[in-house]
Amino acid sequence: MNRAIHSGVQQIAHDAKTMGIAVIGCGYWGMNYVRIFNELVEARVVAVCEQSPERLKEVARRFPNVYLTTQLDDVISQPDVHAVVVCTEATSHFNVTRRLLLAGKHALVEKPLTTTSAYAKKLIEIADAHSATLMVGHTFIFNAGVRKVKEYVKQDSGRVYYLYARRTNLGPIRRDVNALWDLAPHDIAIFNYLLDRTPVWVSAIGGRVLGNSRDDVGFISLGYPGNILAHVHVSWADPDKAREVVVVKSDRRIVFDDLNGTEQVRVFEKGVSRVDEEPLNYGESRFQIRDGDIISPRIEPAEPLKNQCRHFLECVRTGKRPVSGGVEGRDVVRVLEAINRSIELKGLQVPVEDKADYVHPNFSAPEAPECSLR
Repeated sequence: MNRAIHSGVQQIAHDAKTMGIAVIGCGYWGMNYVRIFNELVEARVVAVCEQSPERLKEVARRFPNVYLTTQLDDVISQPDVHAVVVCTEATSHFNVTRRLLLAGKHALVEKPLTTTSAYAKKLIEIADAHSATLMVGHTFIFNAGVRKVKEYVKQDSGRVYYLYARRTNLGPIRRDVNALWDLAPHDIAIFNYLLDRTPVWVSAIGGRVLGNSRDDVGFISLGYPGNILAHVHVSWADPDKAREVVVVKSDRRIVFDDLNGTEQVRVFEKGVSRVDEEPLNYGESRFQIRDGDIISPRIEPAEPLKNQCRHFLECVRTGKRPVSGGVEGRDVVRVLEAINRSIELKGLQVPVEDKADYVHPNFSAPEAPECSLR
């Protein structure tokens, strides 16, 4: 029996120039996706799948021509749905996305892609077998400020010493994953993007300062090839909201502050580097201190999530490989699995490995509603 809830026009005349989009899970992020795809002339929101009646009523109020349902099968069976955005809880990503890909739908999945690298690997295989685009919502990769930082990172002058990031706030507290799995994927994805490489080892500790059943604060150290260090601090319990990434090079310090509306990126042309001269003595080198200007480059205003959605549409149309595709999503999940193992070992350094057969006991896919909001 079809239990779909209809609102307004059920069928919209097909336009070859537009792509039919469905959104699965319509919490805060899901509603943003509905809004953005509704604004893009090259796409149209065909359907929304959500378990909450209140959220469905809100979608109906704001977007009256969208087909509403509580059943994933209703989305899968619609021929006008070409691509789907998955915004359900992280623990349901694998089950929902697998069904979509098997049905020949393209999928944009909110981070993290899955809760185990074994699941991520399987989704990549299914997407490849069905010639479907699989992309992960690593939204900060599409932030103009982060892309400006990469321009400075990739310049020939100087080498990268280390990076660090702080992502803190009072919540929102998730029910399905801990704070490290909720927040750290952003910064791990940013680091991987800036360096064009993935870490080889991880050391992490977590804490349950709120007395919850999941870690709500975490400190993560990452080791990248080339002796580059990185550090991430995440928290659901810090009243100081921060969204900051810093890259320290031998000749400059580059700061990305997502909350600074006027100077999102600042470049401090200051640094210290070794001088290729006769050493002072064994084990001691000569160093040169560089003190220069502070630059605040112009950042073109653009909504990162809209940039991401446009990139997704382009990849679906052209077959282009996404910047944040399934492989990049799997790489982040591998790091998160290593974080789990390090926390279990009280912060010991552990390698980032291909744990395709590793399923962490706390992150098995539950039998939960597939369209629950996020």
